[in-house]
Parts: sequence; C-alpha cells; structure tokens
Amino acid sequence: MNADTTPTVAATTPDTAAASRRDFIKKGAAAATFFSTLGHSGVWAAGSDAPEKTEVKIGFIPLTDCASVVMAAELGIDKKYGIKIIPTKEASWAGVRDKLVNGELDFAHVLYGLIYGVHMGTAGPKKDMAVLMTLNHNGQAITLSKKLADKGAVDGPSLAKLMASEKREYTFAETFPTGTHAMWLYYWLASAGIHPLKDARAIVVPPPQMVANMRVGNMDGFCVGEPWGHRAIMDGIGVTAVTTQDIWKDHPEKVLGTTADFANKNPNTARAVTAAILEASKWIDAGLQNKLKMAETIAARSYVNTGVDAINQRILGRYQNGMGKTWDDPNHMKFFNDGAVNFPYLSDGMWFLTQHKRWGLIKDHPDYLALARQINRVDIYKEAATATKTALPKSDMRGSKLIDGVVWDGTNPAKYADSFKLKA
Repeated sequence: MNADTTPTVAATTPDTAAASRRDFIKKGAAAATFFSTLGHSGVWAAGSDAPEKTEVKIGFIPLTDCASVVMAAELGIDKKYGIKIIPTKEASWAGVRDKLVNGELDFAHVLYGLIYGVHMGTAGPKKDMAVLMTLNHNGQAITLSKKLADKGAVDGPSLAKLMASEKREYTFAETFPTGTHAMWLYYWLASAGIHPLKDARAIVVPPPQMVANMRVGNMDGFCVGEPWGHRAIMDGIGVTAVTTQDIWKDHPEKVLGTTADFANKNPNTARAVTAAILEASKWIDAGLQNKLKMAETIAARSYVNTGVDAINQRILGRYQNGMGKTWDDPNHMKFFNDGAVNFPYLSDGMWFLTQHKRWGLIKDHPDYLALARQINRVDIYKEAATATKTALPKSDMRGSKLIDGVVWDGTNPAKYADSFKLKA
C-alpha cells in the first residue's frame, strides 16, 4: 500500500480546457455506469449536473470545527454551486443523529465515528450512511480538572499514578459513545496503562456543557473539540493534559455526513455541497486575516456562542495548558492544508471500526475495507475536488504512527484491532 499522501493534480492548459468541457457531457453516461458498478446511483441526474435540491439544512454542534459549513453560507460560496446552505444549530450529537436519520437534516457537521456507528447499528437506529469529506484535522484536547492537577495529575503517566494511589471512581466525559472524542479518550488512557472501561467511568456530555459540568465537579476530565478545552483554561477550572494531535498527528475529526439514501437520490446536491464547503475550507486556511474573520463570525450567539478570545488563539496554534506553559503548535486545527485534510481516506474510516471492535462496540470483525468503501463516498469527493481545483492524494489509504508508537496503515485491520493489550 502506498502511504504517500503528497497531493498530485493534473495540469490544465487553455487548449485542453475547452476539450475537457466538451468531453464532460460525453463522459457523464460512462461515469454513471462506472459508479453504479460500485453500488452507487449514477452521478448525473436527468442528463444535468444541476443540484436536485437547492436549499439544504446542515446541522452543526457549537464547535470551532463547524467553521467551514458556516463560512460556506456566510461568504455566499454556496450560491456559486447553485445551492443555499442553512446551518442549523443542534444541542447534542444524539440530536444530530436522530435528525439525520429521520430526514430533518440533509447533511451534518458530524463525528466520524457517529456515522460509522449509525451505519453499523451500534449508535442507536441503524441506517446506511455516507461520509462525503473530512472537515478538519486535529484541534481537540483532553482536559483534566484543576483538582487532579493540584494533586500532580497533569498527563497520562501522572494520572495513572494518582489513580493507582488514590482509589475511587474516576469519571471522564466524552461526547458520543462511538464518536471521535470517546476514541481519543480511550486510546490516550490505555496508552498510559489505564483501562477506560474498567478503571474509570465514561459519561456522555454535549460539547457546550463540558465546562459547566467540570465546574460543578461532575467529572475528572473530558475530551472535546475547541473552543471548550481552551475555555476551561480561561475559566481556571482545568488543564490541558494532551492535545489530540499529540495522540495522532493530523488525525481525522469531523466529517460532512448524510444518509446513503440522500446521497444516492441527490448526487448533484451532494457534490455541490461538498464543493462549497471544500472551497470554504480553502478560504479559512488561506491566511491569518481569514482565520480571525472566521473566529469572529462563528463566535456569534447563533453559532458557537462564546467570546472570540476563546477561539482565535488555538486556531493559530497558540496553546496554553493552564499551568503556565505556552507553546506554538504547528499541528493545530487545519481545515484544508492544501487539500490534505479533506479527502475521505478509507483507512481513516477503517480505524474507527478497529477501535469500535477493540472496545466491544461491535462483536465480530466486519469487512473493514468493504464498509469503508461503502460509507466513504470517494466518488463524490473527487468530483467536488475537480470542481474546486483541489489536489487529490495518490492513494485512498494513508499511514500514521500514534502516541503509543503503533503504526496504523489499514493493511491488516483485524490484526491491528486484536493487537492491543488493553481492550474490552
């Protein structure tokens, strides 16, 4: 397998552009036939690439990484692709799940593992789902309470030492049972020798409620997306024990998700929405002023509902841990990064399945690659990438080394899932 993810893009000259346009319609039927052999409906609708549905509701949770969805609407990028995006603020990931499944939402800014959990029937109602693109890499954090920090628990090893010496029930919060934050939290605890299901208790708390719950002592630590990790630092109630990019550099995080039914019935809409959000992602990462404008926009009450100062530091890689340490992290939250962020790598989806198997969320090994090919709509993404002149990687798979030194590359997912010492 080629783990090289260096983007490559074909050059287009003025002479070839006209020919490409002429070939576009001719190739439509062939493309539809090709994708139908993969089990998907045809790419084109009634001989036209116009969106089948022009006004779409996209659910989001108040988090920094909803920014590309919001900015696609706020900047009017959606209009360029013949659609109108209506960002819809939701209270919890369970609410996002339910509204996606019942059709109240057309798409959502959503946890990678939630989409896989719904598809597998391990996250509530079972329904075939689709991942259209990755919205961001990095930018989450695990926060420990100030009370733990005052006793010396400020990272994985010191937390394990405290938990071994002071026996009691330790409670850690994540945001959804099959979601990314649960998997980052479990992976990090296990890397320190703490069994997340036996040595601790896990509870589910919606992201905007994390800080308030820690303030009243409902948990010892939590894993959540920004700005709520930094908010805990600002409020003096917690410390940053680890960032998720330190668990897995350039890890996949939120995705643009929808149901398989919607993607199959509305492929042109799916492509248009993906293209609009992809262009917004590119805009966010284009420079300092864009990021600051984004922070100011999403801080509003209708979106994240927090002070701009809670957002605008960590999006630039400026971190504080709440104990006097500050640092610049080049691996902070990225929305585009020259296109490296957004491709829906099959290996990324497979990784979440391996962790669901590791922690007993699924009983048997599934056909990891077949499921990833079914859920991750690489076909739709590639068309959106072409429309936005976004570079594509050389492979649908990629390799990474995680915090415990174990390499994940997607080549033998069952062996990988079974290899961990700590598991369900």
